[in-house]
Amino acid sequence: MIGYAFIALAIYLRAQSTLVLATGYHPRHSPLGIAWTVFTAAVMFALAAGKARTGLTLGNPVLRTEGRVTLIDGILAAAVLTSLVQNAALGWWWADPAAGYMLLYHAAGEVREIFTGNH
Repeated sequence: MIGYAFIALAIYLRAQSTLVLATGYHPRHSPLGIAWTVFTAAVMFALAAGKARTGLTLGNPVLRTEGRVTLIDGILAAAVLTSLVQNAALGWWWADPAAGYMLLYHAAGEVREIFTGNH
C-alpha cells in the first residue's frame, strides 16, 4: 500500500508541477502560510524520527517504513517552505514546481526500493 501511495504522489507531483510551469501560474505568498509550513516541517521530522526509532527498537519493518513515509512528508514541507520563501523574497514563482520535480525523483526512488525489496 505504501508503494502505491508513493506512485500516486509521484503522478500528482509530475502533473501539478508540469501544469504550473506550462501555464505560468504565479502564486501569491503568505506570511501565515510560511509560518504554518515551518511548524508542519518541524512536526513531521520529529514524528519521522520517533517512528523510525520505535520501529528499529521493536524490530517492526512496517513502522520503520512508515517513518520513511513521514520523513517524505517532512521533506515535502521543507521543499514547500523553501519555495514559499523564494517566491516571497525573490519572486521565484517557479520554485514550487521545481521542488515538486525534486520530490518526484525521491518518490520514484522509494517506489523502486519498495517493489524491488532493496532496503
